[in-house]
Amino acid sequence: MAITKEDILEAVAGLTVMELNDLVKAFEEKFGVSAAAVAVAGPAAGGAAAAEEKTEFDVVLTAAGDQKVNVIKVVRAITGLGLKEAKDMVDGAPKTVKEGVAKAEAEDILKQLTEAGAKAEIK
Repeated sequence: MAITKEDILEAVAGLTVMELNDLVKAFEEKFGVSAAAVAVAGPAAGGAAAAEEKTEFDVVLTAAGDQKVNVIKVVRAITGLGLKEAKDMVDGAPKTVKEGVAKAEAEDILKQLTEAGAKAEIK
């Protein structure tokens, strides 16, 4: 007797999260595929059109650099965070400093961070 798709779906529905995770890993090993590659392929198809229409940008602090104190001061000024929160953000780099800002504001923030000695990028 052949196993149908419905039989497989019923079996998967009865699995725990950990069992399902093990099943996915077994599929990846057996067939030489990655579940992550499928998830990334979807948005990549429309990525070129989305890049042209992008109006909001995120500024990401990638590294604090040698002038960590100056970077903390700039992060505090940009975000309005307290000293401890700003220090934690700088220590935990890469971290998003500001999300959903206009291109001009993102470039200004990037300039402030780089002048303070940090490494940052706009996404």
